[in-house]
Amino acid sequence: MSILPVPDTAIIVVAAGSGTRLDAGAPKAFVGIDARPILRHALDGVFAARPAQVIVVAPAGHEGDAETELRAAAGERADLGRVVTGGLTRQQSVAAGLAALWGDVTTVLVHDAARALTPPALIDAVADAVTGDAGVIPALPVVDTLKRIDGGAVTGAVDRSELAAAQTPQGFPRALLESAYAEALASGSEYTDDAALFAAAGHPVRRIDGSERGFKITTPADLERARQLLAPARVGVPIPRVGIGTDVHAFGGEGTLWLAGLEWPGEHPLSGHSDGDAVAHAIVDALLGAAGLGDIGEHFGTAHPEYAGAHAEVFLARTRELLAEAGFTIGNVSAQFQANRPRFSARRAEAERVLSAALGGAPVSVTATTTDGLGFPGRGEGVSVTAVAIVIPAT
Repeated sequence: MSILPVPDTAIIVVAAGSGTRLDAGAPKAFVGIDARPILRHALDGVFAARPAQVIVVAPAGHEGDAETELRAAAGERADLGRVVTGGLTRQQSVAAGLAALWGDVTTVLVHDAARALTPPALIDAVADAVTGDAGVIPALPVVDTLKRIDGGAVTGAVDRSELAAAQTPQGFPRALLESAYAEALASGSEYTDDAALFAAAGHPVRRIDGSERGFKITTPADLERARQLLAPARVGVPIPRVGIGTDVHAFGGEGTLWLAGLEWPGEHPLSGHSDGDAVAHAIVDALLGAAGLGDIGEHFGTAHPEYAGAHAEVFLARTRELLAEAGFTIGNVSAQFQANRPRFSARRAEAERVLSAALGGAPVSVTATTTDGLGFPGRGEGVSVTAVAIVIPAT
C-alpha cells in the first residue's frame, strides 16, 4: 500500500458562526440546503480540491455534528481532517484552527463554510497563487452603483472601479499569517477578514478572479438561492424543458376564421392546410420542440391528409398523446398573437378554457397585441403567433 505524502497546504473551514441573520433555529453551518447542511456542501467542495489538511472550526457543543459531516465528505481522505472548537469571534476561531496545523504545512487557506458552493477549482487557484510574501483573495467586481449616505440623505457617489467584493478561501504563507495573528492578539485588534488582518501587519495582498457561486449564505434569500442552484442536481427531481413555437398565416382562406380554438363568425379566415389556427399551431410547435419530438410539419403536415381542415382540439389532443408516449407531461403554455383583428379580450377566457381542455387541463394563457400598423400584421395581411411551453420529463 502506497503512503500518500503529507500535504503542505491546509484549509481552515470556519463554521462556528451563530447564523443570527439566517434565523433558522440552528448554527448556520448545520442548516440544510437540501438533504445536506451548509457545512457538508462546503466540505464537499474542499475535498474535491487538491489534498490538504482540513480543519473544521465548529461551534461549542456541535463538534460531533461537524465530525460526522467531515467524515462523510472526506471519504478515504478522513485522516486529513480534524475538528476543533471555535471562539466567540471569527478571529478567535481562525486562531484555533491555526493552532491545529501540522508541521509540514506552509500554505494556509481560510474558508467560510457559509460560502458552501465555492467551486473546487477556485480553491486550487487560490492555493496556486499564494507566494512566500503575499496573501491572495478571490474577488468579484462591484456591479451596483454605490452611494455615500448620511442618514437618509445621499451625499455622493463611490467610484466602484476601485472596489471589489472579497470572497473566500483567502490564502497566505503560513509563517506570515501566524505572525500577523500574534500581532493582532497582542494589540487586541479585530478585523473583518483575514486579508485585512494580514495587510495590517504590513504584508501585501493580491486578488484573483472569484466565482459567482462563491456567494455567502447569510440571509434566508441567500439560502433560497443556494437551494435553487442545487435543485437540478437533486436525485429524482426532473428538469423542466422549454420550447418555443412560431406560426404565421395569411388571411384569404375559405369559410370562417378559426383562432385560439374558437370560431369567429364575420371575420376573414386564415389560409392553411388545416383550419389555419396559428395560435394552436404555434402551441403545437412549442410543445414538440420542448420534448425534442420534431415540429408540426413532421406530424401534421401535408403528408398527413387526415388533418386537412382539423381544428385546434384535434392538433392539441394528438400532441398531448405524443408527449405522453415520450414520457412528458405538460407544465404550462403561453401564446401571444399579433393582429389587428379579431378583437380578442372579450373571448380570452373562453379560448384559454378550450385550449387547456384539449391539453388535458394544462394551464394555457393567450394574449393579443397590435403592431401599430407595422409589418404584415399591422397592414391586416395576416396573423403572427409566438408560443412558449414547459414540459416535464418523467423521473
